[in-house]
Amino acid sequence: MLPLSLTGDMILVFLVIAVVIFLFVVEWVRVDVVAILAMVVLPLLGLLDGRETFSGFGSTAVISIIAVIIMGRGLDHTGVIGRVVRPLVHLAGRLQSSIIMTLSVMIACISSVMQNVGAAALFLPALRRISRDSRIPLSKLLMPVGSAAILGGTVTLVGSSPLIMLNDLLEHHELPPFHLFSVTPIGLALVVTGIAYFIFMGRHMLPGGEEGNGEESDGFSEAAVFYGGIGELFELTVPERTDPSLTVSKLCDGFLVHTVALRSHDGRTKLFPPDRDQLILPRSTIAVFGPRGKVEEAAAAFGFRWDDHVRIFDSELSSDISGVVEGVVAPHSKFIGKSLQEIRFRHNYLLAPLAVFRSDKAQYTNLGEVVLRAGDAILMHGTWERLQQLHHGRDLLFSHSIDHEVLNTRKAGVALLCFALATALAVFTDLSLPVCLMSGALGMVLTRVITIEEAYRGVDWRTVFLLAGLIPLGLAAEKSGAAAWLAQQILAWLDQPSPLLLLSLVGVLSTVFSLVVSNVGAIVLLVPLVVNLAQDTGLDPRLAALVAGIAASNSFLLPTHQVNALYMGPGGYTSKDFLRVGTPLSLIFLIVLTIGVHVFY
Repeated sequence: MLPLSLTGDMILVFLVIAVVIFLFVVEWVRVDVVAILAMVVLPLLGLLDGRETFSGFGSTAVISIIAVIIMGRGLDHTGVIGRVVRPLVHLAGRLQSSIIMTLSVMIACISSVMQNVGAAALFLPALRRISRDSRIPLSKLLMPVGSAAILGGTVTLVGSSPLIMLNDLLEHHELPPFHLFSVTPIGLALVVTGIAYFIFMGRHMLPGGEEGNGEESDGFSEAAVFYGGIGELFELTVPERTDPSLTVSKLCDGFLVHTVALRSHDGRTKLFPPDRDQLILPRSTIAVFGPRGKVEEAAAAFGFRWDDHVRIFDSELSSDISGVVEGVVAPHSKFIGKSLQEIRFRHNYLLAPLAVFRSDKAQYTNLGEVVLRAGDAILMHGTWERLQQLHHGRDLLFSHSIDHEVLNTRKAGVALLCFALATALAVFTDLSLPVCLMSGALGMVLTRVITIEEAYRGVDWRTVFLLAGLIPLGLAAEKSGAAAWLAQQILAWLDQPSPLLLLSLVGVLSTVFSLVVSNVGAIVLLVPLVVNLAQDTGLDPRLAALVAGIAASNSFLLPTHQVNALYMGPGGYTSKDFLRVGTPLSLIFLIVLTIGVHVFY
């Protein structure tokens, strides 16, 4: 390859890149605004024409991300994500380190066989829900899991775009291709060390509140402050021999144990909630709110087997579906002068009253007999759908917002079918990835899994503009020859390096290029250069190309990788957060990569 001379266009490109990185670090303006600024400046400087500078909006990466986010929104809206999350939460427990390890291993496995940004987008709704249920700030979860998604792309040759392109680039030099699992030993080592980094060190450097300070989404923690007698949620199994006259009201009024769900002995019927006069028959299962001591008394009296982990009603009583809300009787309410029993509150509104607050005093038993007055507060449990219906009637004024999404679980099968169709098109056809993914997203809109308005609201447009603005910057670096010139200068400066030093510097060079040019642009530029240099120094050129391909995934220092850009907004991260947490991880990546190449190859 002939040496390149430094030109005026190259200098301008280097200046733009330097200004972009500087603004990323100092954060005088938001990163997406910086990307838009770069996109506008490039044609003004004559480095790109007007059509090229906006080409990022039509790139496969951006369109794929939009489509995957919409499909993820559809899967979340139908409760599919929630069904996946709950076993993960039970498996991982409530410890932050356990949750990080479990989710990171799973997303690394998934991203090893599909594009890591797709896996990251699908996991985003699940991570939001895990954050709420475990009360761990979302910022403590997104970066570790996102890094695992990026690292998972190094496990096979189809996990990331640079590795997918590697064999095509080697073919131009008449070099033998790599097979699917050629990178697996190093990829697994990178995944293990990356997860270990966040468990033992990296998670302590992440922004956000202390563990356990996440937001509680079901209203229970707020209620517990004023309603100390509400207790906790338990699941009780009724023995074969029990009081045949036991009813919901007897359990509530006699033991201060409120039944909010009942499953019949044969498992065919579930009531949410059962009426006050509903018999609690042998071998049925109930979910109740009550103080632990009172629940133990009821269990001793009736022989209940009790569990403080809700299992039978795990799905229906999750914070995704239901919660506890306080409603105040409005001055114009039709409830005034009537008791809850007269209103048939449980039967007509499918909500379970847990307490009535009046004159600075809460009443927990004999609730059906309380004649309501204006200003009385009713603490109740039910599904968000039923609570929102009651809220619209304006008979009760709710003390806090109930803008929870009402899940459309009836469309879960349709949502899965649309997602499976998109996946099948991507795997078994020659259609481009954006077409396959957008087909699944469009299918969810046409089948009314979600509305088009919900689809638009689900897209993080900050991520879209960030990626679309950086793509033309990489294009300008390639078109002007700036990237190739820089690579030649660095490699020429090495003179006659040892094989290990050369591989280390190839890794560093690929890392730097992937931050400012994109990982695909980095591998396209570097492979021809490092292959020629390796041949001149006697090093295996395939090995040098492999290091460049793997190191193109070492993108943790700035939010320029698609996964980092996707998680930056929801996690509330800044560029400084990525620098602080990503610098040690990038160094560990390079060390493990260099040692792995020496050991395995």
